[in-house]
Amino acid sequence: MEISPNADPPVAKIIDWGKYQYQKMKEQQKNRKNSKQSELKQMRFGLKIGSGDLEIKLRKIRSFLEDGHKVRIQIFYRGRENAHKELGYAMIDKIVNLLGEEIILEQKPQMAGRNLSIVVRSK
Repeated sequence: MEISPNADPPVAKIIDWGKYQYQKMKEQQKNRKNSKQSELKQMRFGLKIGSGDLEIKLRKIRSFLEDGHKVRIQIFYRGRENAHKELGYAMIDKIVNLLGEEIILEQKPQMAGRNLSIVVRSK
């Protein structure tokens, strides 16, 4: 194996190919273990959530964002709440305002069945 082809004279080294492959494989496994994949976490809110519960859930969302995860915020409608979809959009706006400037909206509010959801990530 050539170590330094530009040197004068060029430097080469005789290596055991099996040992070299084994070391490369172990290094790749270590790199794979150390690299952390960004997960998509999810937090669900009802329309009638209290202010204390809202603060606790927002604190949890902030911790997910600090860890580098994306967060899907989901508002679910129960029964007659489906007739007032504008309340869900107002709740989404309130949550985004409370989270402040530290987030970026990845996905606009989107209705899927009885759920209204957005995806946010940290800056």
